[in-house]
Amino acid sequence: MNRVPWLTILGLAAALATGSAAGAQPRPYIGYVYPAGGQQGATFPVKLGGQGLDGVNRVLVTGKGVSAKVVEYLRKIGPQEVALLREQLTELKRAVKQGKGDELEALGHIARIERRLSEYVNRPACASIASLVFVEVAIAPDADPGRRELRLATPRGVSNPLVFQVGQLPEVCRKPMTTCALQVLGKEELAVRKRPDDEIEQSITPPCTVNGQVASGELNFYRFAARKGQRLVIAAAARQLIPYIADAVPGWFQPVLAVYDSQGRELAYNDDFRFHPDPALLFEAPADGEYVFRISDAIYRGREDFVYRVTIGQVPWITSIFPLGGQAGALKQVEMQGWNLQDARLAMPPKDAPPGVYPVVARKRGRVSNAVPLSVDDLPEAFEREDNDDPARAERVTLPVIVNGRMDRGGDWDVFRFSGKAGDRVVAEVTARRLDSPLDSILKVTDAAGKLLALNDDSEDIGCGLNTHHADSYLMLRLPADGTYCVHLGDTVRGGGEEYAYRLRISPPRPDFALRLVPSSVSLRGRSSATVSVYALRKDGFAGDIQLRLKNPPRGLSSSPVTLARDQEAAKLVVRSGRPAAAGRLALTVEGSALVDGRPIARVAVAAEDRMQAFLWRHLVPAEELAAVVQGPFNQAVPKRVRPASQTATAPQAASARGADDKPKFTKQQVAGRLRQIQLLYEEWLITDEFNDRKVAECEAAQ
Repeated sequence: MNRVPWLTILGLAAALATGSAAGAQPRPYIGYVYPAGGQQGATFPVKLGGQGLDGVNRVLVTGKGVSAKVVEYLRKIGPQEVALLREQLTELKRAVKQGKGDELEALGHIARIERRLSEYVNRPACASIASLVFVEVAIAPDADPGRRELRLATPRGVSNPLVFQVGQLPEVCRKPMTTCALQVLGKEELAVRKRPDDEIEQSITPPCTVNGQVASGELNFYRFAARKGQRLVIAAAARQLIPYIADAVPGWFQPVLAVYDSQGRELAYNDDFRFHPDPALLFEAPADGEYVFRISDAIYRGREDFVYRVTIGQVPWITSIFPLGGQAGALKQVEMQGWNLQDARLAMPPKDAPPGVYPVVARKRGRVSNAVPLSVDDLPEAFEREDNDDPARAERVTLPVIVNGRMDRGGDWDVFRFSGKAGDRVVAEVTARRLDSPLDSILKVTDAAGKLLALNDDSEDIGCGLNTHHADSYLMLRLPADGTYCVHLGDTVRGGGEEYAYRLRISPPRPDFALRLVPSSVSLRGRSSATVSVYALRKDGFAGDIQLRLKNPPRGLSSSPVTLARDQEAAKLVVRSGRPAAAGRLALTVEGSALVDGRPIARVAVAAEDRMQAFLWRHLVPAEELAAVVQGPFNQAVPKRVRPASQTATAPQAASARGADDKPKFTKQQVAGRLRQIQLLYEEWLITDEFNDRKVAECEAAQ
């Protein structure tokens, strides 16, 4: 599929925000969560950075066993507000020194102001993550380990999701970074973080998971002890936590792992695990002693959203499975390769699991490994048989079929022969990279005489939002005559080995479609509406109309059906709420239906986020769920602190601050802005009643 139309449409979709029909308020956004996970049974603080988070009042986490609450919100402030806070701080410290007023109350104000100023940067490196939210997360002891998604809710809407992981190992967490300053060309060293010496290296005891953030030019070190022959998995999670950082190149944090002995000699190194940007390595200790592993960015970038989690220990780790899938209703146990898998068993999907892709893990003595994808389909299955490297020895197959195979060695070709009739349409599709295989496939179809009829290397699958290299091959052709044909499958870089597995579908076209819904959250309030975009991912030549609707909408919600026409790639669906809709979180499903070869089919839209990579490319990144929230009746947060009317500055007080004939020094707009700053600082408990009244009076006098 041509990338340009998708780029154009996705660029327009970025402007669509859920909310009222007026659509004036931007959608809340979060750019990082730190730490991005925690251990079962733990309660701990988490820091988030984003924008548009005023009035944040709720934390939404997918799955069961994880709860969270908002503790504090620090909006982005400017130099004028900082000047007010410093003036207030000076007055409070002077009062404490002179023994005036309530000392405990003054010390509380001082502590709050100093903490607020410690998070302030005049020109942050990234303004879109400069507003801060502090939450408390509690994970139940029996919470299922693995990936979750975390969102923040405000009176104006629900944010995008970010990954939050539930772990089983003890956690080590570095002190959260403060907001990084903008790097000025030629003066980049002024923005380099000065980490205290006692934070450069930390001692840890495996097994554990370490959490950190990398600043510009920074290296993080962890010292640990190991026994001779001990096989430790050291695996980093970074890109899988924050898939795309729009204003970074290549568009994500690229971590690098290295292990050193006590003399500083490098013993192991990894910057990518196969095609995954997140590195993982198996370190076998050569002797008893102390070792250090280091993590940094490949080109020494960094800021608050360069978040990582590194697991270290003798934990089960899957590097590959075979086959990569099976037939629905007849699933069989598959082989797995990896590290520390002795006595481990792969937890398979139910035998009656419908077609789809499922994450599977290995379980060993209560520990759960990393998850790998397993595909389930309803076509007949077969296994590749060597030696089938050329047409003379091609393996005969009967269509339709999915062949499970491997590129057993470098330079290997697997060739399959089938019979067809003139005019038949045939599809050959490889699923490998989408199932975590390192295979970079190439497909070609030849006739009995060896004439090339079709060839494909890479085929873009817009539904795989995390892929930046669409390495799986796809082709569809019409057979020119009755006869025998061969499908040739190889690796473009002549790679091979037991991990180079694939699933090759050879069949008549199976016209179908999938749907993606952007954004992945909908926020409504009484008698309002929200607009989402629904994208069609058409398969095997399907070109029919798709009818979009809300499926079994909750009471008070409705939507007019929309037709996504055959020549459209996306359509807008408007969700409306009425007064009867109760406030709270709702289950909302968008369904698309169509006629395919005369039979009706229906597909549920998968919620997704429109994310930018490296200033340009846009991706539809699937989310775990569509988060639908009906808000209360008012589109504003309730002030946390209100000055009693009897104690506020009065008009006579304000007038006394200047002479009756003095001309206003500032415009009404300037004064209104200043009053708003003072009000917000007061509501945040950062200034005293007296300071508030005096500054309000000064503003009134300046008009």
